Amino acid sequence: QVQLVESGGGLVQPGGSLRLSCAASGGTKDYYAIGWFRQAPGKEREGVSCISATGGTTYYTDSVKGRFTISRDNAKNTVYLQMNSLIPEDTAVFYCAARSRLVAVQNMCTQRFYEYWGQGTQVTVSS
Repeated sequence: QVQLVESGGGLVQPGGSLRLSCAASGGTKDYYAIGWFRQAPGKEREGVSCISATGGTTYYTDSVKGRFTISRDNAKNTVYLQMNSLIPEDTAVFYCAARSRLVAVQNMCTQRFYEYWGQGTQVTVSS
């Protein structure tokens, strides 16, 4: 069983930055693909950014391209999501999730393939 703990959320003004962290522990594999997903009030959860187990492949949803950067430090079993130029529409609960199975590149940020989920961290962008 993989345990995931998110941190780094909070309240930030529009145009500001936050860095989310996802610390992973447990499991039988050395490394897992990790995804960041978010759910805004009244909306379905969506994939924001995902990174392969080695870090060689990344995905960003269109609305965050150029503003968010995903990275991982496998020595620390931690994945980061650097979020810059935040806008109110980014307000949501952000979840990280881990995937053990290999999937086609076009599915690397598809929620149903992720087996383990964290509890989420709130990000609020407001003046």
